[in-house]
Amino acid sequence: MEQTWNYRGRSITTADVVFIRELIAVHPEAGRCALSRLLCEEWRWRQPNGALCDMICRGLLLVLDRAGEIELPAVRFRPARNPLADRPRPEPLVPDNRPVGGPLSLLLPLEIQQVRRSPEEPLFNSLMEQYHYLRYQQPVGEHLKYLVTSRGQAIACVAWSSAPRHLGARDRFIGWDPQTRRRNIQRIAYNTRYLILPWVRVPHLASHILGRMAKRVAHDWERLYAHPIYLLETFVDRERFGGTCYRAANWIVAGETTGRGKDSTSWQPNRSRKQILVLPLHRRFRQLLSQ
Repeated sequence: MEQTWNYRGRSITTADVVFIRELIAVHPEAGRCALSRLLCEEWRWRQPNGALCDMICRGLLLVLDRAGEIELPAVRFRPARNPLADRPRPEPLVPDNRPVGGPLSLLLPLEIQQVRRSPEEPLFNSLMEQYHYLRYQQPVGEHLKYLVTSRGQAIACVAWSSAPRHLGARDRFIGWDPQTRRRNIQRIAYNTRYLILPWVRVPHLASHILGRMAKRVAHDWERLYAHPIYLLETFVDRERFGGTCYRAANWIVAGETTGRGKDSTSWQPNRSRKQILVLPLHRRFRQLLSQ
């Protein structure tokens, strides 16, 4: 019986493993990074925006090497520190923290700026690190960062990233089976952080920003990553928050998490259960997410 490995949504067959062994044999001079890029080219393994799936491929090769299925060349260079795994915390930048209050109409129009890979990104990271109760976390994979300002003063930060792969309540809400989920999981964006800065006290501001975000995220995601998104999702810790601003912005309760986390090795909850809220971006979102 042919053995199959599943890695990051891709099935690897015995024939694929044989192909990788032959690729290594044909390029004895190639290092691990070069082999990863060669394999991506041979398999046409690319992201929707055209970039090679290089980091995912490196992870796959390492898994197969550790399982004894292939033999990778020796590591040629090992830095003193891994800049990806050992990231310094964001520097504590001093923001403009003048009190902001009054009716929402006095703040309008708001400026919502996507700041990833821009000069404003350090300010975004610093504000999250200083004022969000979960602090800043470096996103992995596709992600966007937004800084919301009024008359030049930062008042909010919103972060989006790739959606969690396994989420039972969400998958049942959409009508996904495992195969359909693997094909379409990249068409959901996950709201990982939402911060209204502590010196801002403006009624209805949080739901107003969420309403503005819906169209903006969909447009920016497709522009940057060359594929659409049809659903937004987030978690709300009901022990801390009521999720009122999301429901006021027409988000829907889709269920709850199990409280086990993505890396759990048992069926026992090890954290608080979170409420799952979603916002469809298209009236046929279920059909589009099941193509």
